[in-house]
Amino acid sequence: MPVESGSSAASRQAKQKRKSHSLSIRRTNSTEQERTGLQREMLEGQDSKLPLSLRSNLLDLFGQIEREFENLYIENIELRREIETLNDRLTAEGQTIDGGDLTKGALKTKASHSTSQLSQKLKTTYKASTSKIVSSFKATTSRAVCQLVKEYVGHRDGIWDLSVTRTQPVVLGTASADHSAMLWSIETGKCLLKYVGHAGSVNSIKFHPTEQMALTASGDQTAHIWRYMVQLPTPQPVADISQTPCDDDIDFSDKDEADGDGEGPNECPSIRMASTTLRSHQGVVIAADWLVGGKQVVTASWDRAANLYDVETSELVHSLTGHDQELTHCCTHPTQRLVVTSSRDTTFRLWDFRDPSIHSVNVFQGHTDTVTSAVFTVGDNVVSGSDDRTVKVWDLKNMRSPIATIRTDSAVNRISVSVSQRIIALPHDNRQVRLFDMSGVRLARLPHSNRQLTLLRVNRQDKIFNCF
Repeated sequence: MPVESGSSAASRQAKQKRKSHSLSIRRTNSTEQERTGLQREMLEGQDSKLPLSLRSNLLDLFGQIEREFENLYIENIELRREIETLNDRLTAEGQTIDGGDLTKGALKTKASHSTSQLSQKLKTTYKASTSKIVSSFKATTSRAVCQLVKEYVGHRDGIWDLSVTRTQPVVLGTASADHSAMLWSIETGKCLLKYVGHAGSVNSIKFHPTEQMALTASGDQTAHIWRYMVQLPTPQPVADISQTPCDDDIDFSDKDEADGDGEGPNECPSIRMASTTLRSHQGVVIAADWLVGGKQVVTASWDRAANLYDVETSELVHSLTGHDQELTHCCTHPTQRLVVTSSRDTTFRLWDFRDPSIHSVNVFQGHTDTVTSAVFTVGDNVVSGSDDRTVKVWDLKNMRSPIATIRTDSAVNRISVSVSQRIIALPHDNRQVRLFDMSGVRLARLPHSNRQLTLLRVNRQDKIFNCF
């Protein structure tokens, strides 16, 4: 019987020791072996200065790491399912005990102790060991792709707001700090009409739901209603924008001065007189909007009040008071007589005019800093944005807590919600514009130039982005 030498025995023990410290991966089928063999053949056909044996060892190690990640991913999915099942059980037990909606504290105290312990253990394990790994496996198929398709140049100062008509002809309206509002052809980018009736900055613009009328709010402490008639020009062939230089490489200073000071044939016609002037505010009118039906309008002002006016008589119907500081925005529901106002007092208020005899108001304190805007969506949701760097989505049927919270790295300015696709556009103080869906999932970030402030406030030009 052959006897092992001392050196061979030591070598064998060293190999076993190294093997015991390596990852323990089970090969459950022949598919992995076939894949490994195919990868080895591919490696042999590639040029490399590394020895083939070393490359083969590296391949084995990377394969083991990949399988470890796969196991963790599968394990995380199972943990998610168990957590959802336990949460359903906790909710069911809470409803059985109380017969209604319970807070998390009530659920924890009234649910069984053993179930709560198991749930907490699973949550702790999930957060501690797998959350970071699974985040790398999130699908990205829903992310939007955006590109610049048109620029609208003509204002001499910042643009505070923009709006699109709801009826034909479809035009774009912009409100600017240069004391004017402009109507544009969306297809050609040509200015169709310019309203110059305000004596101060034009802070917002909204179009009548059925007629060719516009409502503008201004720093001159008034809101104006004015009629317009425009004829859309013939669309020109779309230029190839793929070869255009990046916004960061363009200097608009000379071009802007020329466009702003020119009085040539390209100057669009102007209107100087309003059909109706709404007066009663003692401060800047920061926003205005039409109530459903277009017979009444609401305005929001820095005098801490929002006013409801009758369009035909221009008389003040109601003064909506209660905010402790300046109002920042107001918005009306597209199908119901509801108004939401936001303020620097960190709150937004929901005003209900559906019952003519009762005008109820609800105050919501979901933010810790100025609420810059709160808007209705097509459904029964309200989206609020704040200087506290959060955006929250609320359900009108249950406004006690938000159904989604978006946390950002910068204060949020006047937000906008897509009517058809339920997408939230967030313009930030740091010049970023991000798109989110209603559940708080980030979809895209719009490109920007060094001269652009936000999507709604642009230095002497407004930009429309097409997302698909």
